[in-house]
Amino acid sequence: MTAVSAFFYRKPKLRLGFLLSAPLLWLGLAYLGALAALFVTAFWRTDTFTGQVVVDWSLDNFTTLFTDAVYRTITFRTAGIAVLVTVIDAVVAFPMAYAMAKLASPRAQRILVIAVMTPLWASYLVKAYAWRSMLSGNGALGWLSPGYGVTATIMTLAYLWLPYMILPIYAGLDRLPDSLVDASGDLGARPFRTFRSVILPLTFPAIVAGSIFTFSLSLGDYIAVKIVGGTSQMLGNVVYDNIGAAGNLPFAATVATVPVVIMLAYLAAVRRTGALDNL
Repeated sequence: MTAVSAFFYRKPKLRLGFLLSAPLLWLGLAYLGALAALFVTAFWRTDTFTGQVVVDWSLDNFTTLFTDAVYRTITFRTAGIAVLVTVIDAVVAFPMAYAMAKLASPRAQRILVIAVMTPLWASYLVKAYAWRSMLSGNGALGWLSPGYGVTATIMTLAYLWLPYMILPIYAGLDRLPDSLVDASGDLGARPFRTFRSVILPLTFPAIVAGSIFTFSLSLGDYIAVKIVGGTSQMLGNVVYDNIGAAGNLPFAATVATVPVVIMLAYLAAVRRTGALDNL
């Protein structure tokens, strides 16, 4: 053993810090640095004549964002879609996860987990355009199709992010001791009372952990709404359009801060539930 190896062996905390230094440095530069640049750019403006970004500090972009009725509508629509997608996924995922964790045999559990993960291996665009085909007037849904719009966007996003809700709930239910459910039944509790008083409280952090994925992914999505949303817009579309067609990078950065702030507030709210321990 060399002197350097012996030194790190005697100091495990220093060894851990050394091993984590490179990824933490990358995280600080690539992720936190990019966020910092985003927030700084939001206070600049774009010259309407030359199209160049001008370092002129002001709150004009934020004033436009909060006072313009169009952007307020898009913000509320985006948050509403994210909430509905999360609720739908939770309602659909829970019985599926419960069947996987408590009713299926160990061999069937492995098969079901693979089946849930298989859609994640397919291309996002392939799945989104498949829903576009089904939602068209002559698609698989036929006259039941809601057409392209907010409803179609919610249906598509709920399908796309469903595995991210199933897997955390499955993990939470798998850790739930069967003895607690049996004890509730032995004490005379009906199935619904057992679910409400035993299963749901103990698996709630896992549900919130899954909601972090579905809510954040829906909040920042802009591709699905372009494919099946018709004329509807979400915040991601506004960011994309201002970066591309409009060329207004500072205003795009201003709009992009909205989902970031919403997610930070949501994470702060769920921190007390212990959901972050399930990630």
